[in-house]
Amino acid sequence: MTMTHYMELLAVNQPWNLLIFMAIPVILAETVAISELYLLYTRDYDGPVRRLNRWAGITVGVYFTGVFIHLIQNAVVPLTVSGGWRGPADVLAVGFYLAGIVPLGGIALLDLGLIGRGRGEQGRMAIHAALVGLFLIVAHIAMIFGMLDPTLLTGAAAAGGHTMH
Repeated sequence: MTMTHYMELLAVNQPWNLLIFMAIPVILAETVAISELYLLYTRDYDGPVRRLNRWAGITVGVYFTGVFIHLIQNAVVPLTVSGGWRGPADVLAVGFYLAGIVPLGGIALLDLGLIGRGRGEQGRMAIHAALVGLFLIVAHIAMIFGMLDPTLLTGAAAAGGHTMH
């Protein structure tokens, strides 16, 4: 079975690509998500958990901006120019992975005080929580499409006659 470029990126250059493109951003994003649950429950916006949440939010946003720029320059543009995409699932996997820049960048901008200034702490945390949720959605969609045979949505996989008995 052919892999999507998303899965191939994570599979090659072990363990470095897996760490750089999956483990670091996911661990930071999950730190934000888990600490977010605590903050929303306790409303303790001045303690160490909020400081950890803010640090992880800024760090993941800045880090993923670098990942985004790197992959646009070194994967998306070359694959698009050369016609190297392996099918719709391939494009969707990479596209949804890269769409993570919206929520992660938004979290960083919010935690840096560059957006949401006119809102109170509760209002900023509501936006923060919505961005965390959006990241979870796009990341999981990327993983789902990334694990598919990239030819599946083209009809080519069905032509192979593989069936489960």
